[in-house]
Amino acid sequence: MIALLTGKIASKSPDSVILDVNGVGYLVQIPFSTFFALPEDGAILTLNIHTNVKEDAITLYGFLTPLEKLFFQLLITVSGVGPKLAKDILSNIQPNELSAALCRGDIVRLSFIPRIGKETSERLVLELKEKVVKLGLAGDSGRDATLSKQDRSVRDDVASALVNLGYKEAIVTKALMDLDTVADAPMETVLKLALKRLMK
Repeated sequence: MIALLTGKIASKSPDSVILDVNGVGYLVQIPFSTFFALPEDGAILTLNIHTNVKEDAITLYGFLTPLEKLFFQLLITVSGVGPKLAKDILSNIQPNELSAALCRGDIVRLSFIPRIGKETSERLVLELKEKVVKLGLAGDSGRDATLSKQDRSVRDDVASALVNLGYKEAIVTKALMDLDTVADAPMETVLKLALKRLMK
């Protein structure tokens, strides 16, 4: 499984980029938010990658930030939301705004996203609101927000370590979603708790 790619931009379009990694070109699907932040062709770029495997194809989805990737992975856990739709959602709303809309239960805002009607918006709120809060992504202000950002950074490091150990990314994401940790917990503590859950 590919979780991260660093290479030279061979070409780019609003919905994809080809990364030249040591002479091998990887076609990576991207949301508009990533496209608009890309450097010029020929520049070195690192993308956070979600590898989607089907019987007839392997598709790479790339994001500039771990937060975008995390929301993409949250979105595809929702019934009826596949990778293409998840990418389209992130092309039309930033993670922070999406988080706020989910926590408010703002069906109207979510319904303005292309291809997302009222029914899908309600399902997004129903299935993701608690997960967003539990992961510390609810967009709190002040000291709580700082702690949440630190907690997210630790979780990102733990997720990367577990993937490198051979655990599937989707399983790692779910394990971390279900994990209750204290804010500012050190990486070693979170890693031990995550491993304990994965070995159940």
